[in-house]
Amino acid sequence: MVIDFHNHYYPPEYLDAVKRGPARVKLDYGGDGNPRLHYPGDYNILVPGHRDLDYREDVLREHGVGKQVITFTTPGVHYEDVSTSIAMAREINNAFAREVKHRKSFTALATLPLNDPRASVHEFERAIKELGLPGAMVFSNVNGVALADAAYEPLWKAANDLAAVIYIHPAHPHHVDAMNEYWLTALVGFLFDTTLAAAHLVFAGVPERYPKIKWALTHMGGALPYLAERCDRGYDAFADCRRHIAKPPSEYFKQFYYDTVNFNPDAIEFAVKFAGADHIIAGSDYPHQVGSIPKMLSSLATIDVSEPDRAGILGGNAAKLLNL
Repeated sequence: MVIDFHNHYYPPEYLDAVKRGPARVKLDYGGDGNPRLHYPGDYNILVPGHRDLDYREDVLREHGVGKQVITFTTPGVHYEDVSTSIAMAREINNAFAREVKHRKSFTALATLPLNDPRASVHEFERAIKELGLPGAMVFSNVNGVALADAAYEPLWKAANDLAAVIYIHPAHPHHVDAMNEYWLTALVGFLFDTTLAAAHLVFAGVPERYPKIKWALTHMGGALPYLAERCDRGYDAFADCRRHIAKPPSEYFKQFYYDTVNFNPDAIEFAVKFAGADHIIAGSDYPHQVGSIPKMLSSLATIDVSEPDRAGILGGNAAKLLNL
């Protein structure tokens, strides 16, 4: 079965909450009738696939995708004030759990009110223990605060205790004035923000302290496989880079899972050589404008791997990761 690990869904409860207010995200409609969500530095156009799961199930059948791991996406609820963020996260997760229960085509990862670390722990544990979700998607920075910040230590402890999946997705990078043209924030900045978040977590010793967390990275880890050797050189060169970890950072990077939202077969093969085929999971970034289920499938059909490894990348690895 093909499992698409990276795709996004805005449940109607979230859009209703934005319309109702108060909300810092602004909603309007384009000339095509699709809603648009505006937030500093970016906006998202919500095509039918973003908000209609009946429509989406037809798309999955058309392309032969058996299941998607639905997640929320930017701007994330952490952009709102704390009380609104907590309420929105709860509504989104309730909606995810409802859809997963009634539709075999989907599972889901929780979203969290990350601007309140304590509330994030509470919502995370509720999503796992009460709603039955296998983990959460978190953003690469929280209004400029790093995931490696000490404030999130209780969240990582809870995730470790539950042996949960933590999936890191980029958020709007902090200080991106140089990326305002040509969609450079989305095309370059997002990927490097994921790279920065993952490297920071490793050097800060979070994966070493919490080894039961199953870490996964969007967009093939940004540039992480490509830069791993340089991080290892930093480990050798600088005492500060060895302060919290007992082995070179690449050893931790290779424990992460990497989705294939980089449709260049050469890049996918490089990630396979870096982390192993068993740590690569199919992803489309559907239904964003830069996402594509056909490109996900065609790129994975052409990579030079064994057929058992291809089957694992297409779905077996994700099934094992999520205990499906």
